[in-house]
Amino acid sequence: MKRLIGIAAAASFLCSMSVFAQQHPASRPAPQRQSRPQARPEPQVGHGYVPARGPRPSPKPAPPARQQQRPPENKRPSFSDRGGHPAAPHVHPGTDTWVGHGWDEHYHLDHPWEHGHFPGEVGRTYVYRLVGGGATRFQFGAFFWSVASYDVDYCSDWLWDSDDIVIYADPDNPGWYLAYNVRLGTYVHVMYLGPS
Repeated sequence: MKRLIGIAAAASFLCSMSVFAQQHPASRPAPQRQSRPQARPEPQVGHGYVPARGPRPSPKPAPPARQQQRPPENKRPSFSDRGGHPAAPHVHPGTDTWVGHGWDEHYHLDHPWEHGHFPGEVGRTYVYRLVGGGATRFQFGAFFWSVASYDVDYCSDWLWDSDDIVIYADPDNPGWYLAYNVRLGTYVHVMYLGPS
């Protein structure tokens, strides 16, 4: 009998423990949510960003047949590939993607490097300050440059007397360099005209 009472007491104890272990759903603590990493906002184009490298060479398309005509000079594409990005050719910060760059017949020169090669630093190692002029002839340091006529509209918001630029080699269009505007994150094709 003692044994039967012991078994009954143990069973009663186990049942009461399982009842106490269950809590009302409203009083249970909420499950911990795994926090999702917040998507970082994409850095804005420009704002002082300097690309680590210039554009990579792009595959050249087959040359157009002689009878084909060039597109009109005033027909320029927009390179605004994302909301808030400029319509001008630009560089995506962080990835150094040169939007709008590649071989283009508009930049063909019969006499590339007619004024020689730029003797200064090319690439992110040196930022130059514009000191005057305009798109047709501008200066920094003791060097003069000119923006490609096809690109003039893309640099209408440049400050020719104070913007900082970086010069990169253009791997696709012989005779041209790329002038990258640090403030705006845009770039244009430029030709070296020589020292002052």
